[in-house]
Amino acid sequence: MTTEIIKCLIIGSGPAGYTAAIYAARAGIKPILYQGSQPGGQLTITSDVENYPGYPKGINGPSMMMDFQAQAERFGADIRDGMVTSVDFNSYPFKVTVDESIDLQAYSVIISTGASAKWLGLPSEQRLNSHGVSACAVCDGFFYRGMEVAVVGAGDTAAEEASYLANLCKKVNLLVRRGEMRASKFMQERVQNLPNVQIWWNTETEEILGEHEVEGVRVRNNKTGEISTIPIKGFFVAIGHQPNTGIFKDFINMDETGYIKTIAGSTKTNIEGVFAAGDAQDNVYRQAVTAAGTGCMAALDAERFLAMKGIH
Repeated sequence: MTTEIIKCLIIGSGPAGYTAAIYAARAGIKPILYQGSQPGGQLTITSDVENYPGYPKGINGPSMMMDFQAQAERFGADIRDGMVTSVDFNSYPFKVTVDESIDLQAYSVIISTGASAKWLGLPSEQRLNSHGVSACAVCDGFFYRGMEVAVVGAGDTAAEEASYLANLCKKVNLLVRRGEMRASKFMQERVQNLPNVQIWWNTETEEILGEHEVEGVRVRNNKTGEISTIPIKGFFVAIGHQPNTGIFKDFINMDETGYIKTIAGSTKTNIEGVFAAGDAQDNVYRQAVTAAGTGCMAALDAERFLAMKGIH
């Protein structure tokens, strides 16, 4: 069986992958994109997107990703179902296996596998996801302007989310499992000084309440056992994200949490010809528009790399 040879392989979809496919296709490097286990990425579980330029009335996440895919396909990008299950970046062209059975060789690779939010694991959390439960205050905080909300977490992310929401919401309840926060001293002081933020120490989330949308949260004090019900409209989970980069760890330089390190001002990794875009390499902004921007950069970097190699 002949191994398919690909000029530009894009691993993962979402704003970064689809944007990379648009630019790569227009550049004539015939990209092939494998969508992975969640075609469209995290936006496919987001109901309304109102902060992406070009959609003045907003758009729901799945429809937006369908638009991205259709635009990439219009220019000739080959969008395929399938999950990349292993890679070998030690030899060139790079060796890639899809669904543990399809072997490919690629002259350039763009990693856009994204990151997944960590969840508490409550059934009500998943049932009410996008109906009051969110993992991104910047994305969804606007919908809760003037309302009471809760944030669960104790690190810098939770403190940042609570601070952001405090500018929009009537009251923010910050639920912290222990008697202290892991956040930096500056972030702790900042959130503790906000007049409309109440910190619930030693507090465990037991259940998110509501049938069709969030109406409250039931919590338990770890020290006293006391049960409380907090009336809220939005519940924000801020216990971190996990980049979907595990299959690359033997080849690609990453930080301690698994985010891919790129050379400043580019999408280049430590492997020449392998590029990274979107949330797989961004643990700071994690927005659709920034992911799309790095997808564009990765395609341009890949195009220049192939030209330098004389691959047309």
